[in-house]
Amino acid sequence: MIKLLKVSTVILGVSMMAGCATDALQKDVDQLSADVNNLKAQVSAISDKADQAARDANAASANAAAATAAANRAADSAAETNQKLDRMLNKAMMK
Repeated sequence: MIKLLKVSTVILGVSMMAGCATDALQKDVDQLSADVNNLKAQVSAISDKADQAARDANAASANAAAATAAANRAADSAAETNQKLDRMLNKAMMK
């Protein structure tokens, strides 16, 4: 009888320790799950910001290309005007 009481006491103690350990592990799992969810939200926000930055960069590139084209047209027009003035000056000097 005493032996049975000792064995049951040991079993009860081990089961209580296992229960406490399970609760601690569950708390750890819950905390890790919350951390993972938090990280997912942060990654999503960062991804959105990166996508917006890429769109802004593409728009800036398009604007730069348009400005370059306008500058090239202005340079061509200035060169054409310069040639016309040179011809007019040469004609005036030849008279």
